Formats: sequence, structure tokens, C-alpha cells
Amino acid sequence: MAEEIINRVAKSNLKVIDLEDYYPNGDRVLFDIKDWLFEGLVLREKEFRAFVSHQDWSKFKDTYVALYCSTDAIIPDWAFMLIATQLQDLSKLTVIGSLEHLESIIYTSIINNLDVSTYKDRPVIIKGCSHKPVPTNALVLLTQKLKPVAKSIMFGEACSAVPIFKRK
Repeated sequence: MAEEIINRVAKSNLKVIDLEDYYPNGDRVLFDIKDWLFEGLVLREKEFRAFVSHQDWSKFKDTYVALYCSTDAIIPDWAFMLIATQLQDLSKLTVIGSLEHLESIIYTSIINNLDVSTYKDRPVIIKGCSHKPVPTNALVLLTQKLKPVAKSIMFGEACSAVPIFKRK
């Protein structure tokens, strides 16, 4: 008769945090404004405002939007502000930058609001591998938030965790 397999990790005091569990649903959209520029380089206010006012913004409902310009054009700040006013009541979040920057801002908010009291004086593993785009910045922010409360912080999986911090 075979001996029963016991999951020692599940029975331990160890807490595992998987940031992928906090990944919010919603499409991510990279919105390039270059097509609204004269020859892709010059912002003409009158024409730009016309593009903004005639755009069908409803397609951005419940999305996360990263605004950017893929050309070397100099874009005045008000142009992004103008677009943001149209997206405010539709998108979940609008930022200026790349999709990676967008994810970083999303996770900054999540981590800032995360209650870490359940990790007080406990060893914690921040899970490493993910299938969703969890930015490295989120791992850093989570580590900083956990350090004052956790007994220790490791990164990876229980079978092969890398030590990050241990309280003396």
C-alpha cells in the first residue's frame, strides 16, 4: 500500500501571493494619435479637435487605454487631455505611454489598495511565472509593501524559491 502524499506547503505557515490573481478584466488598447496629425508629424488644432469630436468613443467602453504617438511629433499636453476627457466616462483607465506602462499603473493602484495584514510575521512567496502581463514594477512595489510586515519574502515557487528578504 502506497504512503499518502502530504502537501507540506499547504500545511505550512507559508503564504503565496500570485499577482496574476489580481489581474483586472478588460481589453487593453494602444491608441496611436499619429493618424490625426498632418503628415503624421504636425498637430493642427482645428483638425485635431475635429477628429476628437467625430470619433466613435463607444468602442472604448470598459477598456484600459494607453495613448501615445508613434512618430517623433511634438504633441502638446492638451491634446492628450482632450482625448482623456472623451474617454473618462467610458474607459476603466486612460494613461499616456505603452501597454507596459499602462499595466504598471494598473498594478500600482491594486498594490496600494492591497491589505497585507494577513502576511504579518509570515513567510511569503511572491509567485513568479504568470500567463498574464504582470509588470516587473508590480513585483518591486509588492516587495516594498510586504517588507515591513512579512517575516520573509521569497520569489518563485515553493519548490525553488529565491530568497529576497528575511527579517533579523
